[in-house]
Amino acid sequence: QVQLVESGGGLVQAGGSLRLSCAASGRTFSNYAMGWFRQAPGKERDLVTTINWDGRIRYYAGSVKGRFTISRDNAKNTVYLQMNSLKPEDTAVYFCAADRNPDASGSSYSTDYWGKGTLVTVSS
Repeated sequence: QVQLVESGGGLVQAGGSLRLSCAASGRTFSNYAMGWFRQAPGKERDLVTTINWDGRIRYYAGSVKGRFTISRDNAKNTVYLQMNSLKPEDTAVYFCAADRNPDASGSSYSTDYWGKGTLVTVSS
């Protein structure tokens, strides 16, 4: 079992930045690929970005490429999402996710564990 706890959400103006964190516990963090999903009100949960166990392989959805950066610190059991140039359409609950396949990426990513989410609101 892996427990995931997100933090760092909040209210920000368009063009601003936020950094989300996800702290993991319960199993060896470096055995998992990690990802961030988001769910806007009334919409499906969508994949935003993934990172493999050692950070070499990163995937970004087209809507965030060039604005968001995923990273991880295996010594701290934490994955981060740096979000820059935020837009109102980035408003959503952001969920941290873990995949038992340490090299999972993009379309091959399959979530085994979810966090409870953190709300990001971008005002225009």
